[in-house]
Amino acid sequence: MSGPVPHIVIDAPYRSDVVASPTPEIGWRTETDTPGWLQSGAEVEVTRAGEVSSHRVDGRASTRIAWPFPPLAAREEVSLRVRVTGVDGAAGDWSEPRRIVAGFLAEGEWQAVTIGLAEPAENAQPAYLRTEFDVTGPVARATLYATALGVYQVAIDGVDVDDQVMKPGWTPYAHRTIHETTDVTRLLAEGRNAIGVRLAGAWATESFGFRENARPLYADQPRFAGQLLIEYADGSRRWIVTDASWQASSGPITASGLYAGEDYDARLALVDREGRGFAQAGYAAGGWAPVAELEALRTPEARVSPFVRRIEDLAVREVITTPSGKTVLDFGQNLVGRLRIRVSGPAGAVITLRHAEVLEHGELGTRPLRAAAATDHYTLAGGGAEEWEPEFTFHGFRYAEVDGWPGEFDPSAVTAVVIHSDMERTGWFEASHPLVNQLHENILWGLRGNFLYLPTDCPQRDERLGWTGDIQVFAPTASFLYDVRGFLDSWLRDLALEQVDGVVPFVVPNALGVARPAAAWGDAATIVPWVLHERYADVATVERQYPSMKGWADVLIRLAGPRRLWEGMFQFGDWLDPDAPPHLPANAKTDADIVASAYLFRSADAVARAAALLGKDDEAREYAQIAEEVRAAFLAEYVTPAGRMMSDAQTAYAMAIVFDIVPADQQEVLGARLAELTRLSGYRISTGFVGTPIIQDALTRTGNLETARRLLVQTENPSWLYPVTMGATTIWERWDSMLPDGSINPGEMTSFNHYALGAVGDWLHRVVAGLAPDAPGYERIRIQPRPLAEFDHAWAEHLTPYGTARAGWSRQDGVVRVEATVPPNTTAVVVLPDGRELEVGSGAHEWEVADTAPAAAASRIGLDSTLAAVIDDLEAYEAIGQVLEASSPEAAHGFRTHTKWSDARELGEALFMHAGPETQQEIAARLAELSAEREGATADA
Repeated sequence: MSGPVPHIVIDAPYRSDVVASPTPEIGWRTETDTPGWLQSGAEVEVTRAGEVSSHRVDGRASTRIAWPFPPLAAREEVSLRVRVTGVDGAAGDWSEPRRIVAGFLAEGEWQAVTIGLAEPAENAQPAYLRTEFDVTGPVARATLYATALGVYQVAIDGVDVDDQVMKPGWTPYAHRTIHETTDVTRLLAEGRNAIGVRLAGAWATESFGFRENARPLYADQPRFAGQLLIEYADGSRRWIVTDASWQASSGPITASGLYAGEDYDARLALVDREGRGFAQAGYAAGGWAPVAELEALRTPEARVSPFVRRIEDLAVREVITTPSGKTVLDFGQNLVGRLRIRVSGPAGAVITLRHAEVLEHGELGTRPLRAAAATDHYTLAGGGAEEWEPEFTFHGFRYAEVDGWPGEFDPSAVTAVVIHSDMERTGWFEASHPLVNQLHENILWGLRGNFLYLPTDCPQRDERLGWTGDIQVFAPTASFLYDVRGFLDSWLRDLALEQVDGVVPFVVPNALGVARPAAAWGDAATIVPWVLHERYADVATVERQYPSMKGWADVLIRLAGPRRLWEGMFQFGDWLDPDAPPHLPANAKTDADIVASAYLFRSADAVARAAALLGKDDEAREYAQIAEEVRAAFLAEYVTPAGRMMSDAQTAYAMAIVFDIVPADQQEVLGARLAELTRLSGYRISTGFVGTPIIQDALTRTGNLETARRLLVQTENPSWLYPVTMGATTIWERWDSMLPDGSINPGEMTSFNHYALGAVGDWLHRVVAGLAPDAPGYERIRIQPRPLAEFDHAWAEHLTPYGTARAGWSRQDGVVRVEATVPPNTTAVVVLPDGRELEVGSGAHEWEVADTAPAAAASRIGLDSTLAAVIDDLEAYEAIGQVLEASSPEAAHGFRTHTKWSDARELGEALFMHAGPETQQEIAARLAELSAEREGATADA
């Protein structure tokens, strides 16, 4: 590479040159072989209407730069390029030009009438709409703007205008609707043309709520609005808009719902005798009537989030015949999407496709779906090969039951189509531990399945809602794995719109109609914008969301009152603590008031930092002072002078440490107790939604890396790896969503695709591999790997706003080798495992340090050993478990799960409750053998 080469980045939905703002933020990533390269300046050049303008950027700025030219006009197309100069004075070549298209409407241009079926036969009736028009000359450009209260697809002369799915997605329709902007020039021809629209209800007509409270929130019927601008080569133009002249009909999609599934009768295909489809000019078939003009939709905004698309196809991995004789397909991966089938058979034959995430007792496990039927039906037209895929629904599933297949079933005739928001993949991780690698893969698939227009809790049951608490804890992990800035930026706009007097609802959009303060859930208003700033240097979103952030913090401050503690009110608390009963998921070991007050501190502190970032100095001081008052009240109320939390549970300690509530000089004491509690629980998870994302950081920060490692690699229930050993391919909602005997957790609320507990991914990236931002947007990177015992290597790679960064380590022959790649125009702070700290510039780097192995287990182990020594000696622990298992599986289970692994009790004492004298003698003999083996190995060495 001869010199620095920049590549333009614009603020647009991924894989699009269409921008939603007249002043989009711009940036560039530079590639160069020059080590330690830093930018001294750049020239940005825009070509618009044949005229060239340029702008000079001084210094290192290369990300999220305010648009330096006059604002774009609606539909304006410009070309942007950049040339950078390094601090060494060497200028690079111009970048390849980047086309930018203004995808928004001009003020007052939205004129479309909202239309739909005039006389629908039933609620949420799918509809087909059409019109014809003439193109009177050569077309320079044609642009379609369209939206729906529901979901839609448009075809022009029989060809779909794009490959998007379920558009325009789900927003709080009364406050905000989205339009797509699509260049359809290639689809128009001189003469007669036609537009056809396929329309269904999806989120707009779905019944939201639990049990008898479920009801449609937005509408009984879907409706559509759109307008096509034709710009002729001679400079004239014409709008084709939805109005009363359009025609409507029902058609082959006879029923469609998110939860229920979709029914399609191919015998009802809208094709005339000449073979023309309803979206083609000249189509002539009966059954059409004038549309109804319906209540107008809110004027839509241009899309800022990524499109949803078909991302990949998965083939059938196995065909299973269940004990009841059903045919079930296993795709080997819990996914979100639907099935595509290819089939031949007689007219009127009906194929039924039922979906579920798991099998239970060999049959499709549908109980966790609750009221969601998740069932599609296809009725054959007959007469040859037919292909079909549901269009306006999606399912969360690994398994699909097929019924009614005509003739011999061929598994190659069924494909699982994976759909989700088409975000750019930016993060990768790998370690030498196969189960940890699968855990990370499960985290990735959990994100993919639940990032479909908005961040949902689950994708399969009668819910699929934008729960605020889930994304609050998962945002850091998500922002590493994918470019989620536009995705979360869009959702945060909806969050602000749905706030009621500052209160953030449990879910956004607020499909439950409840707006009640809840710690860790409503705090998404303050935490998620700050994550976007930390990971993308995104000041614009923080600035736009600042009133929302401040509004939420003010609610909490008011509720706390002069005591500065948030107490005695409704809370989810440390939701799904594994010790909580299945039917009481909020009954956690950590008191909900401690959770609430800790988040009061965190949100007040976040608002103070946001105010300082935005130059609001008075407000920064005000909220910083409030945060300090909350801190003092929290310490006085919940932390003893000896360093014990009033809730002596791991989540309480983790929050006090990671939120920086406890002073630095007291954190080590709390960390020691946290480590002790973790060991007492047998290195099993003992935290819920609040504590799980931060417990590893709390342990690591307080010098308890080995405790964190044991917690990570635990495979007994509850643990991160227990679901992996049970065949999970996504993150579960409950630690034991499936019980060890293969039955589904008896709780009514059980999902097998729920990303919240996968928030540990951020710790894997930052701590195990050692790759983290040290300044907003990775302008300065922190390389600080922590080699874990019994791991041979780990690495992480991330596409930062500046380019690809990588950090990792490997060990061999008593040496740990640390490797790092630092992208151009950034620097990195490196902290090596031996404590050395240094700063480096861009390029590839490598260091070697001596491997410091953890202390070996005691050579001798016996009935007089402490329980702490036993649990810290995995070989001995497993040997005891094997003997107990052979004697009594129930006793083995009780010993593993109910023992408190204290250093003040001996093994023999604990075994008294679980094993008879003969079994105790057998255990003593087995431990004596193990001790002798170790002593012999030591003597040989």
